[in-house]
Amino acid sequence: MPPPADIVKVAIEWPGANAQLIEMDQKRPLSSIIREVCDGWSLSGSEQFALRYADGPQLYITEQSRGDIKNGTILRLAISPARAARQLLERIQSHVIDARLEALKELAKLSADPTFAAEFINMEGIGTLARLVESGTHFGEMLAFTLTAFLELMDHGIVSWDLISLSFIKQIAGYVNQPMVDVSILQRSLAILESMVLNSHSLYHRVAQEITVGQLIGHLQVSNQEIQTYAIALINALFLKAPEDRRQEMASTLAQKHLRSIILNHVIRGNRPIKAEMAHQLYVLQVLTFNLLEERMMTKMDPNDQAQRDIIFELRRIAFDGDTDPTGTEKRKAMYTKDYKMLGFTNHLNPAMDFTQTPPGMLALDNMLYLARVHQDTYIRIVLENSSREDKHECPFGRCAIELTRMLCEILQVGELPNEGCNDYHPMFFTHDRAWEEFFCVCIQLLNKTWKEMRATAEDFNKVMQVVREQITRALAMKPSSIDQLKNKLRGLSYSEILRLRQSERMSQDDFQSPPIIELRERIQPEILELIKQQRLNRLCEGSCFRKLGNRRRQEKFWFCRLSLNHKVLHYGDLEESPQGEVPFELLSDKIPVSDIKSVLTGKDCPHMKEKSALKQNKEVLELAFSVLYDPDETLNFVAPNKYEYCIWTDGLCALLGREMGSDLTRSDLDTLISMEMKLRLLDLENITIPEAPPPVPKEPSSYNFSYNYS
Repeated sequence: MPPPADIVKVAIEWPGANAQLIEMDQKRPLSSIIREVCDGWSLSGSEQFALRYADGPQLYITEQSRGDIKNGTILRLAISPARAARQLLERIQSHVIDARLEALKELAKLSADPTFAAEFINMEGIGTLARLVESGTHFGEMLAFTLTAFLELMDHGIVSWDLISLSFIKQIAGYVNQPMVDVSILQRSLAILESMVLNSHSLYHRVAQEITVGQLIGHLQVSNQEIQTYAIALINALFLKAPEDRRQEMASTLAQKHLRSIILNHVIRGNRPIKAEMAHQLYVLQVLTFNLLEERMMTKMDPNDQAQRDIIFELRRIAFDGDTDPTGTEKRKAMYTKDYKMLGFTNHLNPAMDFTQTPPGMLALDNMLYLARVHQDTYIRIVLENSSREDKHECPFGRCAIELTRMLCEILQVGELPNEGCNDYHPMFFTHDRAWEEFFCVCIQLLNKTWKEMRATAEDFNKVMQVVREQITRALAMKPSSIDQLKNKLRGLSYSEILRLRQSERMSQDDFQSPPIIELRERIQPEILELIKQQRLNRLCEGSCFRKLGNRRRQEKFWFCRLSLNHKVLHYGDLEESPQGEVPFELLSDKIPVSDIKSVLTGKDCPHMKEKSALKQNKEVLELAFSVLYDPDETLNFVAPNKYEYCIWTDGLCALLGREMGSDLTRSDLDTLISMEMKLRLLDLENITIPEAPPPVPKEPSSYNFSYNYS
């Protein structure tokens, strides 16, 4: 008979004594259980003790968190959080250097525990740490542990960052500005400054006064990628929190300091692979840089503004430079109207009206002017070769440039905030000071080329734009490392190639529609679904690493989850760092019987998505979130590292529970594998030699043993 649901069997350790094996009744008060444990070892004053986990982060167990205790968990009797906080507060102020160092080392570890942190903060512990830093008497390891403890304590959000003193900020900024400082101290100092900027508007201004961009850029030229990551993160934070009127000024300063080329040479083209957090910070910088275009993108052209109208005049002048203006006003007006029509504007009489829609607003005109001035030969060639056509196949340059600008803004999400957890940066945008404009120039040539390949007319405008969008997104997905490499990728994505790719991808839907083939498909589908199910379950048995999302992303904490080989238990546990390969079951201290799992939730229905504020959550994270609900009313919450892992795990969990696997990945795999199997079976049938007479009874076509690569 299984034990009651409220009883968990645990082992409790105490230094120098044999462990106690007890059945913990979760309905009893925790204080009563601790008193009983203390009596077992003849320890008095049970109120001075508490229980902690013996493995992993060794967190204190409270009435609120005790529900996480599982059968077989090893606990440790320890002094209570309040007593530990009081002792450490005294020891970190000791005059004995070695004693103070050991106390700070222990404090740095304990500060990650929210229960201990609350007690230490209530005893004015953060103020004590701040004064130790401000005194300037701590160096080396002692200072590193002090900063670590301070950062961990502040990360719990119990105390407002606005309470931090100016002298503390100056001291931390001093460590960042020093030419030679210990790596661990520099790393923590950069992290503290970033948290100040992100969490306090007033502290942003103070930090901005103490830290110069030039000093931060210097930290990008080191060989330590962690330091580079923290430095870019602080630059991003200053960029993100800067008032709108200062962002362009800051961007100009960064350009003058050659930030882009330094990142390209020392980070992107460095000798080390780009880690996930560095990729995220490069993505954030890319987004913030492109967001500088938002003001122009949302600015309508004023048809009465002569300076703006002069830009259109310049476009006309560059394209038709050889033409002399007629003397009469009416003749000049008629000539301008004809020229604006040849330039491809929708409004021939007043082309300024073409730029009154936002987006793309004035950004489209900026792009056109850049092309005309910097790539003048290309601009003239595009305009003239289309203006001289008489067969209705001319590509309207003006209309195309405006629509293309709007499309590029959508593809690169100009004006949107960075997504938490997204690492989608493009190396090529760090290879040119005018990367946006150069990207436009490449794409407008692609559009002109595709228009000719499609032999399009004005009625086909939207169709052409759809093809061009597909060409661009497919090329970007290949992550070209330079603008020239982008050109090469696009050359390989001609209109005929796009048609071929579309046909290939639609093959499973379009090629097999006759009744016999549909019947064959229906016969094959259960076999393929079972194959996919087994693949999903095998991947769950291998396990996956998940990142814990906290207030400070770069101090990454990981946990690992995998399914037992008999598919009966989910094992999981915390890790110090991202694993290289499979994690043994012995290292995963927690487990959930599959029989206890009630359901799988996804997206905004997940408890950990409801707990977070709408401001901090975004579509990217919501699309990767899922939760396992198990008895009694407990949840195990996940945020998958990418869409592939999300589909694998949600499908696998559904398969475990005997429910339908409904992810996009499963539908795609199902179509692909069914098409492969059908082709092979049809090929077998085509190769059968039919004898003259009497024909033998046909054999059932043999099934094919698939080996499909899902990586």
